[in-house]
Amino acid sequence: MDGLSQWPTERSGFPHAYLDRVGSSFTDFLATAAPDLLPGRRPVPQLPVGDLAPHGTTIVAVTFDGGVLMGGDRRATMGNLISSRDIEKVYPADSWSVIGIAGAAGIAIEMVRLYQVELEHYEKIEGMTLSLDGKANRLAGMIRGNLGAALQGLAVVPLFAGFDLDAAPGATPGRIFSYDVTGGNYEERGYAAVGSGSLFARSSLKKTWRADLSAAAATRTVVEALYDAADDDSATGGPDPVRRLYPIVYRVDAEGAVRLTDDEIAAVADTIVTERSAADRNSTGA
Repeated sequence: MDGLSQWPTERSGFPHAYLDRVGSSFTDFLATAAPDLLPGRRPVPQLPVGDLAPHGTTIVAVTFDGGVLMGGDRRATMGNLISSRDIEKVYPADSWSVIGIAGAAGIAIEMVRLYQVELEHYEKIEGMTLSLDGKANRLAGMIRGNLGAALQGLAVVPLFAGFDLDAAPGATPGRIFSYDVTGGNYEERGYAAVGSGSLFARSSLKKTWRADLSAAAATRTVVEALYDAADDDSATGGPDPVRRLYPIVYRVDAEGAVRLTDDEIAAVADTIVTERSAADRNSTGA
């Protein structure tokens, strides 16, 4: 037989959508088989509801000599309340890329899970990994599908980064992509930040990032940017040594995507706090 389109539905008992054709996009398949499961297809109240749902805040990413790092704080807010102190906002998209979420937390996490399946589905169907540009474009399509909810205050604005397996010799393999609520896709150079604390994080990154950073120095740059964002933005959570809550940071290089341990991040955060405390004491003459 020439493809699944010729299989009779009664042969396996699957609905027609499962056997009609073979495609590399799981999102397209879901739009046909069960469109109500797509985040952007669900009914949304006609009044703004943004303050009624937890929102994730600040995500930062930086390239370094050999790859890219992405980190996010642990706080989620709901209006003027802290709805969660230990939310995870950075996830591996696949073995070579990561995604960080800012915006309506519930929809964002669901979108991340769907995106992970999307990339895995493509790899299983096509027998190869989607290019980094292709991954960025697939994510843009998902964000575009959530535009109706975004207009009601339930926006999802992720940050995407990965290791480009097809990078030309001498080119930087670590790449970063940012988005807007309409699905606009923009490649960033060197560093990027999204979320409520992004203005302060970008100011910090602008001063500390450089192209030849080592992985260790880039880790410090990420953690310090999140620390600076938390210092000025109430929706961004800073390091919490009492609860042992520290930013989640992923490194993506030639070895793949790896989450740094809490102990590694705690050591960096503690060093920053110690240095800032000493600087404050010196400035006040204490």
